[in-house]
Amino acid sequence: MRAVIAEDSVLLAEGLTLLLTRAGHEVVATVADGDAFVAAAVEHRPDITIVDVRMPPTFRDEGIRAAIEARRKVPALPVLVLSQYVETTYATELVADGAGAVGYLLKDRVGQVNDFVEALTRVADGGTVMDPEVVAQLLTRRANDPVDSLSRREREVLDLMAQGKDNAAIRDRLFLSDSSVQKHIGNIFTKLDLPARESGHRRVLAVLAYLNRHRA
Repeated sequence: MRAVIAEDSVLLAEGLTLLLTRAGHEVVATVADGDAFVAAAVEHRPDITIVDVRMPPTFRDEGIRAAIEARRKVPALPVLVLSQYVETTYATELVADGAGAVGYLLKDRVGQVNDFVEALTRVADGGTVMDPEVVAQLLTRRANDPVDSLSRREREVLDLMAQGKDNAAIRDRLFLSDSSVQKHIGNIFTKLDLPARESGHRRVLAVLAYLNRHRA
C-alpha cells in the first residue's frame, strides 16, 4: 500500500513510517498539518492515509476537518484517524458520508502492531474500523434506552459489529456457532429497529447511526 501520514509528532511519524515500511508498504508523504495533508492526499491519491485528530495550529480538530476535506476532494479516500483520547463526536462524524474506508483508533492501538496493520488493511479495502474504547463509550446509554433490552451476549456481539468484525470473526472471538451469531445479530437489529444489512460497512454505519442518534 502507498500511504500518507499526517502527524505533527516527529517521533510518532517516524515510528509509523518504520512500522509501515517493515510491513512492506510505502510511505509517499509525511506532513505535519491539515492543509499539507489535504494537498498530499490530492497529489498522491494514496491507498491509505493516517491522520492525527489534533494538529497545528490550535490542536483541536484540524486533523479530522482535513480528513473530511480530503475525502471531499478525493471521494472514498481511505482514512485512518488516530486520537489520544476517545472523542465520539469525531468518530461518528468521520463515517457520516457513508462512503466507507474509514477508521478511528486510539494511539495506544499502534503499539499492537498486528492489530494496527490489520486495521489499516481493512480500511484500505473499503471497510470501517472503530476502536473498542470508542464503541464502549457509545454503548454507555441513558435510562430506558432500547440498548438496555439487549442481553449480555447480544451486547458483546453489537460491540464487535461496531468494531467492523464480520460474522466469522464474531464467531471465533465469542466461541459461537454460525447460526448463533446470525440469531444474535437478527435479535439486535429487531430490538434496535434497524434493517438487517449484510454489508459489513453498512452494519457498522447502522450501529453507529443508532448509537449517535440516541446518545445522551
